[in-house]
Amino acid sequence: KCFEIYKKKKTKCKNCPAELTFKDGQDHVYTQVGLSQSGDETYYIVNTTPLSLDDEGNPVLVIEIATDITEVTNLQKQLKQAHDFYATLIENSTDGIIALNNKGKTEILNPIAKEILEWKSQKKPGVEQNKKMLPNEFYHEADASGSIAKLRDVDLTTAKGNKIPVRFNAVELRSGNNVLGRAAFIEDLRPLKKLEKEQIDAERLAAVGQTVAGLAHTIKNMLMGLEGGIYMVDTGLKKSDAERIFKGWAILQKNFDKTTALIKNFLSFSKGRLPVLRIIDPNSLVESIVELYRASAAKQGVELLAELEQYMKEAPLDPDGIEACLTNLLSNAIDAATLREDGAGRVIIRTKDSANILSFEVEDNGIGMDSEISQKIFTTFFTTKGGKGTGLGLLTTRKIVQEHGGKITVTTELDKGSTFTIRFPRERLYLIMDESLKSSNKI
Repeated sequence: KCFEIYKKKKTKCKNCPAELTFKDGQDHVYTQVGLSQSGDETYYIVNTTPLSLDDEGNPVLVIEIATDITEVTNLQKQLKQAHDFYATLIENSTDGIIALNNKGKTEILNPIAKEILEWKSQKKPGVEQNKKMLPNEFYHEADASGSIAKLRDVDLTTAKGNKIPVRFNAVELRSGNNVLGRAAFIEDLRPLKKLEKEQIDAERLAAVGQTVAGLAHTIKNMLMGLEGGIYMVDTGLKKSDAERIFKGWAILQKNFDKTTALIKNFLSFSKGRLPVLRIIDPNSLVESIVELYRASAAKQGVELLAELEQYMKEAPLDPDGIEACLTNLLSNAIDAATLREDGAGRVIIRTKDSANILSFEVEDNGIGMDSEISQKIFTTFFTTKGGKGTGLGLLTTRKIVQEHGGKITVTTELDKGSTFTIRFPRERLYLIMDESLKSSNKI
């Protein structure tokens, strides 16, 4: 029996094509699973057709042809497994993935891409809809490696018209020399931007804490001065000592004026605000500051120079705020440089743009600072100018820098000079500019 040969069975197949052909005289085709001589599972297609008929037209003989399709079936299984493997990866990817065929039709839109693009329809987006949502560079020509857009931060427009920040990468899909289409990989940066904003806020709060501690220390010293003046006035009155009263009153007046100036400056310093950022050329800003101060520095025997990044990109900055920062640092640097005994003072303002970080440097060849002083300048109302300074200049500078999401540091060496460096990550600057725009729109 055929079932004994093909399948090593003792009973006939449930749907025996030969039996069906004997019954109805028609051709039949079935896919069957059997066993080879070695006992391996074998797939084949069985075709049956009448070979000869009796006088009444009923089949007397039926021919059965079995074609081995095991190799093809195994390839189909492997193909399905590969398809399921990659489909599972795509469906469960933490990045959004959208793939188009070479006619621009959407073939793949995974769940994360739907979420990022706010695509609610069961149908996949069409050609025109994709062009509205995806950046223009997605449709640029690919390079030799197949890359269309390198990893970079851009804004996408969702199906609802919302602008969202993403990290975008796109490649051309190829099979040999044939172009199959193109795919985009999208990372939602909103959670990262939120964390960055929280970090910036935390840095600002930490700065406030340090400032309050410094303010308390400064006010304590002023109160001691006031107490001293009061004591001298009291004792002068008791002894009818006019000279002592006059000296005590002078101390009171001096400390009162100093307290008033400090409170006014601190009120101005403590006003919280988001900087008003706009796209400007950092080099132009520095050039205007240097031009303004060059003559004044020269009168004090200090040479003022600018060393500017040759290929500086524009950046979102608050021009007034950054000008205030650089002016404070420049003023301090000039004062330090004038203290050189040889009269060869020099101050350099630099701009740098590297690794997506915009930097300003103010370097002087003045007297420098020891480690104790350099550790105090950003954390307390500390001044080396005696009664001429309130210690708010560098605190204000640090505050403005932190409002931009940046950091300020100093390197210094006694008798050799100091370099103050302000660094702004460009990603943070754009984040703060977006916040500023949103805030102004609400107003």
